[in-house]
Amino acid sequence: MTQLLIWLIAAYGMTQILVYGSIFNEQRNWINAWAANEFATLQGVGKFISGLISCVMCTSTWVGFLMSFIWSPWVNMFDVNPIFGVFFDGMLASGGVWAINSIIEWFEKH
Repeated sequence: MTQLLIWLIAAYGMTQILVYGSIFNEQRNWINAWAANEFATLQGVGKFISGLISCVMCTSTWVGFLMSFIWSPWVNMFDVNPIFGVFFDGMLASGGVWAINSIIEWFEKH
């Protein structure tokens, strides 16, 4: 259970860094400019990535997919097929990060 909690906190941290971290400001600005440029090559991909990095729930899903290759809660704790584990880890990260983010936002408002 401790490993699951650590995994969720790591997913939250990685998501926060990707969506809000100043270290990635330049990359986010470049991606947003790519998405806004109607003459850019693969502008649709740019729009997808731009939308992805502006949404905590969206980014955390992909973070969960990627973190699944390092350690998968579903495979290790529930003995699920690794292919399904990647999908479930993405959903777990999305829900877990959303819950943590909602709690923190609630405390920031009060």
